Amino acid sequence: AAELEYESVLCVKPDVNVYRIPPRASNRGYRASDWKLDHPDWTGRLRVTSKGKTAYIKLEDKVSGELFAQAPIDQYPGIAVETVTDSSRYFVIRIQDGTGRSAFIGIGFTDRGDAFDFNVSLQDHFKWVKQETEISKESQEADTRPKLDLGFKEGQTIKLNIGNMTTKKGGAAKPRVAGSGGLSLLPPPPGGKVAVPPIPPPSSTAIANHVTPPPVQKSSNVNSADILLDLDAPASAAKAPASATTDLWGDFSTASSAIPNQAPQQSNWVQF
Repeated sequence: AAELEYESVLCVKPDVNVYRIPPRASNRGYRASDWKLDHPDWTGRLRVTSKGKTAYIKLEDKVSGELFAQAPIDQYPGIAVETVTDSSRYFVIRIQDGTGRSAFIGIGFTDRGDAFDFNVSLQDHFKWVKQETEISKESQEADTRPKLDLGFKEGQTIKLNIGNMTTKKGGAAKPRVAGSGGLSLLPPPPGGKVAVPPIPPPSSTAIANHVTPPPVQKSSNVNSADILLDLDAPASAAKAPASATTDLWGDFSTASSAIPNQAPQQSNWVQF
């Protein structure tokens, strides 16, 4: 697995100064003011790389790229990289060679922004290492847990209830209202009144010519001959002068009694 890991570059700074530092006399920390800041022992390029979970601080020549020193870092902050107590631009790193020997040297940046980028690159790398460690631990715990069997057993069924869908065939269908010609008719508006078309008045000619015939009374004792005689009676009575009789109301009573059973005459009257 180590052979498959590739090296990635986290940060590159073109100018860095290297200082020989005196041994630390107490546990109060390193101070950059104790170094000879005006006369650095070496000047070159700094490159921060990572391979797997380990980060490397590499000091290289600016022109040829030859490696001057290398400091492997397993954790940060830690003993491999320490900050000084009196400045944010200087650090103390522990360099190692291939034989296992190690030494502590001081490095410093002229620009404060370069020192900030160097610090952040190391923090981001080890934050990622912490997350990867937690994820791998969770995956190992999940492998040791008993797995749930979510498959169907033999003969096991499930029932799905999807809304209000009707599952029976031949169910009653919803009534569908349609007017003539397949078009639906809208109901009248609420509170509205339906206008009734006006009836045209009858013409004056029809009113003048309309006469309702008198009702016909059927009698078993009167035959067709008597009816004809009764029709002639009022005609003869009408020819008599008014002075021949003394009782005017008697003529009306005679005429009315003479034609009780008068049948309607056939005429060209139009009845509406």
